[in-house]
Amino acid sequence: CRKRKSVRGCVVGPDLSVLHLVMVKKGDQEIPGLTDDQRPRRLGPKRASHIRKLFALEKKDDVRKFVVRREVGKTTKAPKIQRLVTPAMLQRKRYYKS
Repeated sequence: CRKRKSVRGCVVGPDLSVLHLVMVKKGDQEIPGLTDDQRPRRLGPKRASHIRKLFALEKKDDVRKFVVRREVGKTTKAPKIQRLVTPAMLQRKRYYKS
């Protein structure tokens, strides 16, 4: 198990190799390499409801057209959408209930 290294409320020693920090307040000047550039999120949402929330879609809109794809070499990759309501899933649900 990895030991958590916290800053608030304890002494940070020179023996620690990594600190996990969160920026709470931004000052007047930019910090080069940290706050001066905007980097996009590498991966998009995987769950159907989270994709709907991100793109402000309605229930009837097709979520599969709005999946965030990423380029890997010559092809593009997309995550398998979880909790997607499909005709096969509804048919299975009806079969289980009967």
